Amino acid sequence: MKEGCSVKNNLYFCLELLTQKLKLSMKRLFFIFSCLVSFVCASAQRANYDIIPLPKEVKADTTQFFTLTSGMGIAYDAANSESARIAAFLQTWVKEALGLQLALTPEAKKAPIRLALASPAQKGKKAKPAALTQQQKESYTLTVGKDGILISAFEPAGLFRAAETLRKSLPATGKASEHVELPFVTITDQPRFSYRGVLLDCGRHFFSVEFIKQFLDVMALHGCNQFHWHLTEDQGWRFEVKALPDLAKKGSIRERTVIGPARMNIYDNIPYGGYYTQEECREVVRYAAERYINVVPEVDMPGHMQSALHVFPNLGCTGGPYPVAVKWGVMRDVLCGGNPETLDFLKTVFGELCDVFPSPYIHIGGDECPKERWQKCPKCQAKIKELGLTSDPKTDGDGGRGSQDGRSAENKLQTFINHEIEQFLASRGRSIIGWDEILSGGLTEDAIVMSWRGTKGGVAAAKQKHRVIMSPNVFAYIDHPQLKDYGKQPRTTDSYIVSCSKMYSFEPLVPEELSSEESDYILGVQTNLWTEHVAYPEHALYQLLPRLGAMSEVQWCNPEQKDFENFKTRLPRLEKLYDKMGVVYCREVE
Repeated sequence: MKEGCSVKNNLYFCLELLTQKLKLSMKRLFFIFSCLVSFVCASAQRANYDIIPLPKEVKADTTQFFTLTSGMGIAYDAANSESARIAAFLQTWVKEALGLQLALTPEAKKAPIRLALASPAQKGKKAKPAALTQQQKESYTLTVGKDGILISAFEPAGLFRAAETLRKSLPATGKASEHVELPFVTITDQPRFSYRGVLLDCGRHFFSVEFIKQFLDVMALHGCNQFHWHLTEDQGWRFEVKALPDLAKKGSIRERTVIGPARMNIYDNIPYGGYYTQEECREVVRYAAERYINVVPEVDMPGHMQSALHVFPNLGCTGGPYPVAVKWGVMRDVLCGGNPETLDFLKTVFGELCDVFPSPYIHIGGDECPKERWQKCPKCQAKIKELGLTSDPKTDGDGGRGSQDGRSAENKLQTFINHEIEQFLASRGRSIIGWDEILSGGLTEDAIVMSWRGTKGGVAAAKQKHRVIMSPNVFAYIDHPQLKDYGKQPRTTDSYIVSCSKMYSFEPLVPEELSSEESDYILGVQTNLWTEHVAYPEHALYQLLPRLGAMSEVQWCNPEQKDFENFKTRLPRLEKLYDKMGVVYCREVE
C-alpha cells in the first residue's frame, strides 16, 4: 500500500521539479563557495522593506543605516517563553540568511535588537487596550535607528509577525556576510482581516506530518493564521477516533484510485491509505501554535462520508455495502438523517476532535450532500414528519452542486443535524463553520459560513448577521491551473484558471452589496488546495506558490495598497526565500 503517490505527474512537471532541485543544489554549492570567499573579501549587504505582504505603513530613511554584525545580542523577556521562542526564531533566520550569529541575551536593555511587549505601566508608551481584537493582537511596530532594532507589540503574535517582516527584509542572496546594513525605518503594521486561512485537503491524498510542518512554515512566511485541515472524505478517513478504532484503520484505505478522467474508469489498482494518530495531530497543533497559526479541523458531514459508511454501514440509508470511494465527485450515499445512531456517531467523533484540537472553530463541512436517499428513506421521512418540516420556496444562497434548490424539508433536516452538532460543540466552547450549502435549510444560531460558490452565499449570510469567511472558487481555489498554457504545468483540475493576477484582484467585502455594518461580519479570506489531482508534496507547493503571496496581500493589505504590477516587482525577493527554504514553486506569474 502506498501513501501519497497514486497520481503520476506529467513529464513537464517532473522536468521542472528536477530543474528546481538541481538549481537548489547549485545554490547550496555557491553558498559554501561564498562562505569561503567571504573570509577574504566580505562586502556589506543591505536590507529592503519592499516585502510581501506589504506592511500598512513604512517610513524609511535610506540615507542612514544601522549595521548588523555577528555577536550582537537579541534581548527578550526571559519570563515570557513565547518571547524567548521568537528571539530564537529570529536568531535562526538571520543565521540562515546571512551567516551572522547573533546572541540571545535575556533582559539586556542595551542589546542592539530588542523584543518588547507593550504594557499599560510603560510610561510614555502606547498603552495596551483593555480588550484586543485579533488584528491588534498581531499588530506591531518595527523601528530601526542609530541604537539598533526595536520590535514592539501588544502580544507575542505581533512580535512574531514583526520578526517575519525583518526576516523578509534581509538579503536572501545566499552570500555569507560579516555585516548587513539596515536603512533607518519605522514600520507600523497590522492585518486587515482577523481570519487568514489556507486549506489543505488530506482526505483525497494523504500528506506526512513532516510535510504539513513545511506547509505551516510557508503559511507563516505569508502572515496566514488559520490552517484548515480537511481530514475526512469519501476517499479516506484520516483522523484517529479512539472510541471507534476501525474508523481510521479501515476507513482510511481505498482499494485503488482513479488516475484519469472519471468517465474513462481508468485506475491504478494500488491500495492507498494513511491516517493521523491523535498524537500526530497534537504535534501539528503544537507546531502551528508556535507560529501563531490556529488549526481548524474539518470532519465533513452528513455528505462526503462514504469512508465512514464503509466501516459503519448501519449509518447509511440503504445499509450498504459501501466501499471507500475510488473516484472523485459527489457520492449519493450519505449519513442517514433519520437514524438516531447518526448523531451518536457524530458526537463521538466531534467530542474527540475537540479533545485534540483547541481551535475555537470546528468545520462541519455541510457541502454537496445529495438528498435523494433521504427522499426515499423511511427513517428520514419519519424524522421530517416528527419535526414538522415542510418545503419552502427558493431563497438567496440556496441551490448548488449536491443540494436541492430551495429550503426543502430534506435540507431542513440537514439544518436540524447541524443544530444538534452546533449545540454539542457550543457546550465545548466552540463555533461551527460550514460551507455555504448550510444556507439551504436555514442557518443555525451561531454558524459561520464559508462562501465557496462565489460570494453570493457570504453576502446572504452577512445580511443575516452571520460571520463569514470568503473563499470563492473562481478566486481562491488553487487546485486549478495558474497559467494559461496547460502544457507548462502539472495536470490538475482544469475547468478554469486561477492566476496570480486573478487571485490578487479579489475584494472580499463586496461593497456594492454589503453595507458598512454588514461588512463587519466578514471575518476574512481563505485559499483552498483540494488534492484530487495533487498527490505529492512538491506538486502541492507548486500549486500553492507564488499564489499564496498574492492571496496574502488580499488577506493582509487594505485595498488602496494593492497594485499587482508593484507586487510583481517585490516577488523575486520572496522567491529567493522560497529557494532558501527548499520549496518548489511556479516560476511564471500571470
